[in-house]
Formats: sequence, C-alpha cells, structure tokens
Amino acid sequence: MLDLLQQEIPVADWADAAVDWLTENLSGFFSFLQTVGQTIMDGMTNLLSMISPLILIVLLAVAAYFAFNRKWGMPIFTFLGLLFIYNQDMWGDLLNTITLVIMSSLISVVIGVPLGILMSKSETAQSIIKPILDIMQTMPGFVYLIPAVAFFGIGMVPGVFASVIFSLPPTVRMTNLGIRQVPTELVEASDSFGGTGWQKLFKLEMPLAKGNIFAGINQTIMLALSMVVIASMIGAPGLGQGVLSAVQRSQVGNGFTFGVSIVVLAIVMDRFTQRLNKTSQPKQVAEKKKSKKGKIWIATAVAAVVIVWGAISAFSSGSSNTGNITLAYTEQDDQIASTNVIAQVLEDQGFNVTTSSLDNAVMWESVANGEADAMVGAWLPVTHQAQYEEFKDDLDNLGPNVDKQAQNSFVVPSYMDVDSIEDLDDQAGQVVTGIEPGAGIVQAAENTLEEYPNLEGWQQELSSTGAMTTQLERAIAQEDEIVITGWTPHWMFSRFDIKTLDDPKSAMGDAESIYTFAREGLADDMPEAYQILDNFEWDVKDVEGVMLDMEDGKDPEDAARDWIEDNQDKADSWVE
Repeated sequence: MLDLLQQEIPVADWADAAVDWLTENLSGFFSFLQTVGQTIMDGMTNLLSMISPLILIVLLAVAAYFAFNRKWGMPIFTFLGLLFIYNQDMWGDLLNTITLVIMSSLISVVIGVPLGILMSKSETAQSIIKPILDIMQTMPGFVYLIPAVAFFGIGMVPGVFASVIFSLPPTVRMTNLGIRQVPTELVEASDSFGGTGWQKLFKLEMPLAKGNIFAGINQTIMLALSMVVIASMIGAPGLGQGVLSAVQRSQVGNGFTFGVSIVVLAIVMDRFTQRLNKTSQPKQVAEKKKSKKGKIWIATAVAAVVIVWGAISAFSSGSSNTGNITLAYTEQDDQIASTNVIAQVLEDQGFNVTTSSLDNAVMWESVANGEADAMVGAWLPVTHQAQYEEFKDDLDNLGPNVDKQAQNSFVVPSYMDVDSIEDLDDQAGQVVTGIEPGAGIVQAAENTLEEYPNLEGWQQELSSTGAMTTQLERAIAQEDEIVITGWTPHWMFSRFDIKTLDDPKSAMGDAESIYTFAREGLADDMPEAYQILDNFEWDVKDVEGVMLDMEDGKDPEDAARDWIEDNQDKADSWVE
C-alpha cells in the first residue's frame, strides 16, 4: 500500500497527452478559429484606429455625459484619463487592449449566460458545472497560456482564449444565482396563468435577475482586463506588454505609467457597465424621450466621422511595402537591442516589421511553427540548448550574429575579495541572485552549485532580470556583498564596477554565440529579408552600446536608430 502511494501519478503526462491529441486531431479547427478570430479583432482594432484619437476621446466624454445623466464627474475623468494615455503615446496599446477585453467579454457572456440558465434549471447540471467553475477560478492564469499557445500560436487569439477561461465563471455563477433568487410566488403565478417555460424565462426570471447578471458581466470584464499583462507573455499586444517590459527591466516609471493607464481603462469600463445595470426611474422617462432625438444626431455624427476618417485613412495608406516580417524576442535587453536594430534595417528596405515580445519558450515555438518569421536572440550551445533540441528540425539556422563573445557567469562587485567561483564560501548569505524561472542561465547556475564542493549549502534565489539588476545596484550603493547570475552582452558591465568570477570547471558554460533563426520557407517567401537576416552580424560592444542607451532612458527604437546612424557602414553591409 505504501509503495503504491509513493508512486507518482502521471498527471502531467496525461495533460500533455491530452493537449497533444487535441493539437494533432483538431489542428484544422484551431487554425480556422485563429484565422477568423484574428481577422475579426484586427478589423475591430483598425476600425477604432480610423477615428482620430482626439475625436474619439471627445466622443467618449460626450457619451459619458449623457450616460451619467448630464453630470460632469465621469465625463471629465474619461476625457482627462484618455487624454493622458494619448499623451504618453500609448493609444495604439490602448486600442489593442480594448479589443482583447471586448472580445473576451462578449464570448464569455455568450457562453456564460446560457450556462447559468442551465445551472438554474437543472441540479444535475449545477453539480457538474460548479466544480469546473471552481477549477477555472482558482487555477493560476499563467497555466492557461500553455494550451492557448499549443492550440492557437501567439497573438491576440490565444490571449482571448486564456482570458475567456479566466473570466467566464462570474457570469455563469451570477446568472444562476439571480434566476434562483426569483421569488417562488411569482414563478407559481406565471405557471398558474399558463405561461410557457420560455415566457417565464424571458418575461419574468431574466428581467428580475438582471441586476445579478449584469454584476457578473461587470466582474467578467474586470477579470478579462486583468489578463492583459499575463496574455502579453504570449504575444497579445496592448498595455500589458508595457507592464511586462517594465517589470522585467525594473523600470519603475514606465511600470507606473502603464499601470495608471490600465487603471483609467478599468474605471471607465467599470462605470459604463455598471451604468447599464441602472433601472430607469419614472422621472427619467420624460428626459429620455426628450434626449432621444439628440442621441440619434450624435450617433449619426459618430458614424459620419468614422466613414470619412476611414476613407481618408484608406486613401492615404495606399503605399505598398515589400512584405510583412514578424520578429520574436524576449524582454531581455540584449534581445531588445538586436531585434530593434535589425527591425530598423529591414524597415529601411521597405519591409513592414512587427516585433512580438514573448516568453522564451514561446519565442522558439512561434518561429518553429511559422507564427513569427525570425528571432535574433538564440544563445547556443548552452543557454537555449533545451529549446534548440526541441525545435531545431523546424527552424532554419542562419548562423551567429554575435560569434563566441557571449558568456554566462557568476558576477560580483569589484570590491568583493573573490576572483573565482572556487573562492566563494559564505559570502552574500550563500545566495546567488538569479532571474526568471525557466531561463537557460538559471539551469546553468543550478549545475554550478552542484559542481563546486565549496558551494554546498548555497541556493539560487529566482526573481526577474529587472529585479536582479535592481538588487545589484542597491548592493553596490551600500557596498554589500552580492553574487548574481550575469552574462555578456549586458549594459551592467558598462554601468557598474563589477567583475566575472573565473569558472575553472566551466560549469556555467564556455563562450557562446547568439544565433539568428528563421522559420522554414522564409528564404522562398521573402529572399531579400532572409538575406539581410543572414548577413546580420555585430559584436558585444555594439550590443552593449545600444543597451546602455536604452538603460539611460532612450526608447529602444531611438537607440537602435542612433546606433545605425553612427555605424552606417556596418548596417549597409547587411543589405548588400
């Protein structure tokens, strides 16, 4: 009996097998949903983009004025809040976030309300659905990203998929609760007058349960909005990518700005959806009739603005481009630098380049399955060895863009009296400060802790790249001891007085190269872009120069553009 209990139940293997089966047998269905969903959401975003931001801000403020009974509080907040987002150059991110939230919420309502009705009418259905809702509500949101990527790849569609699962339960639960709370006397009266089941549902139960249903919908919208940061890890565009970037790079100011923008959007959406749940009072009927004509004129004006602006946009966007290229990267400074530089070069040659920030494993998978066209941040042969072994058969290796100059190592401030990993004993509380779980350097550090006998009792404390560099800066300011997992290229070697520790056992790996990989077929589809990516090659000093400019506050695109202007000959050699 004890032996049986000690045998691990292969739950993870079962889950992997289920996802693999679905991916293999329903790949066509998932591809269809991905195509249709992406088309719809691109259309929604493009439609919103047709309207001038300032005009849309004014229109939403006017809508708030009428929706909130001509009171000025919410219209002013809406106007100033959206104007702040526009001022911070986040308008495009805002529109993508709105599209994600609206689609997730609509799908959740379409599924959730009927499920809630079913639960209210059947005890059997409730006993089956309720535990499923418990799992959906308590499961960490990050877990939903794994099947989302497996089914739909990267982008907004998998973000919506994960958001729907995460945000669906409140609508289901509140619909069920609202209908069950309809007074029994009223239900019996409906039955006694010969009302059918449909009449009872739509003319009695649903109207009386309206408050609960809308409360559930409101919570669903808020939960969908809370997924924007998580969904950004699988390429969902929007404000969440700014938050994720700020967290991983420890940019307090940017994180605060993007956070405030999400708060503004959350408050606006919350107040508007709550307003839909307000029951009209008799005194308001006359006012509504009186303002109906004015609202019609406003709606007509909005439609006219959209049509005219759409025509202008379509006319002005007649210029063609050489092709569309998607470059995948992770939120690490060296990858941000290299991706932005090669993106600028490709754009100068007429390509329309999209850069997609992803989790490391998702980045590899996205290029392997053709969701992205290329990546320029693959560390080999050690750091990304596991991902390379998994996906190498589906990738086109274009060779190193930084050749044998990248290095993982243990790094300490120069004032610490150690020069080798073998010199470590009880410094820094026997803690190595690491980065994100799952990164290749994290596994290398674990191997190092096992390889060196003097590191017995040491442990690696995981956080994020941004948190690690912040901790390093704080320790140096106070002249405290600290040991971190560092690598070159990185801006911290230009900013701080630090040193790498010798690694006699090469446990952290020898010097590595940073490779460029493309999806299979890119050479045939866009040979010019393929050739530029194949020619892309620079050195560690180049990378660190762009990284340092970024760390000093330059926008990555501006830092990349400045580097290209200062190194035009090298950039020109890539396009020859």
